[in-house]
Order: sequence, then C-alpha cells, then structure tokens
Amino acid sequence: MSNFLETGRLVLRAFTTADTDHLLALDNDPEVVRFINGGRPTSREAIETRGLPRLLHDYLCWETRGYWAAQEKTTGAFLGWFEFRPLDEHSPAVVELGYRLNQAAWGHGYATEGSQALIRKGFTDLGVERITANTMAVNTRSRRVMEKSGLSFVRNFTGDWPEAIEGSEHGEVEYALTRTEWEQR
Repeated sequence: MSNFLETGRLVLRAFTTADTDHLLALDNDPEVVRFINGGRPTSREAIETRGLPRLLHDYLCWETRGYWAAQEKTTGAFLGWFEFRPLDEHSPAVVELGYRLNQAAWGHGYATEGSQALIRKGFTDLGVERITANTMAVNTRSRRVMEKSGLSFVRNFTGDWPEAIEGSEHGEVEYALTRTEWEQR
C-alpha cells in the first residue's frame, strides 16, 4: 500500500501485521503509555488481537484507514503512529486526532508536524468539518501539541475509566478545530 501522507520529515503509511514488534515495543515503554494505562505493559496477544485489528480497520466513509504508522522519512525508523479517524463510521464530518510516538521522537516536533499535515489533508481532501482531540488534563506535552497544531481548548470533563491512573483525578480535556476556524487563520 502506498504512503498516505508525507511531510518534510515524516511518512505516514498504513499499518501491516509486520508492525507487531514495533507496536509491542511502543506500548511496553512505561513513559509512552503513562497517560493511557498508567504505564502497564501490553502483551503480544493484546497487540495481535485488539491493538493491531483497530489500527488495520478501514473506515467506510473514506475507504481507507484511520491510523497511520509514522516513519522518519530519511532513515525509515518507526516513530509511532497517528490517529485521524472518523467518529462516525459513515461520515467524515468529525474526526479524532491522536498520536503515540516513541521517546526517541519526543521533543523534535514530529507530533506537531504530523498533526498539522493531517489537519490540512482532512480539511482540504477528506471532507472533514471538525477535528477533536482529548488527553488527560495533566498531559501537558500532548496539550501543547494540540495547541501548536491549531486546536483550541473546548472543555474539561471526567471520563468513566475502569481503572484510575495517576493524574486521572484531574480529569480530561478536549481540544477542537473547525474547518471555518482553520480557513480563517
């Protein structure tokens, strides 16, 4: 399958089952998943039976996927992934933006670069009207990426999670950007 999107430094491509080991390493770094599950490890079975099928899913409204493996353009190194998926399987109007990158990729602007490129593609090519992104209120790095990518704070809320993790007592935040807001910038 061809690349979904390229930026100056990134290639976003479809996942394959060959990415299992990359995902296993990513989801077993306690710092990477600290704001996802409190830093607990993920089994290979969980990656193969739950994680990878979610990443391989094609969305009917686009006839393509909503999760993209991120590689460094010049070296091909696996950096992590980006999420840009419709919240409604049949409509591209509202999408969720997300990202999970390995620690070696942190602090280099990759999350912002990939997010901005996905936002531009969503509004110009994919029929997106609104982009939303969520994170724990205490996840300041992710919040900063959302802001640098052009999203604005919408609200604080409390998620109903089965297990509390450190920081969850502060709740979650939602950021968003509409096509109209993006066009006016």
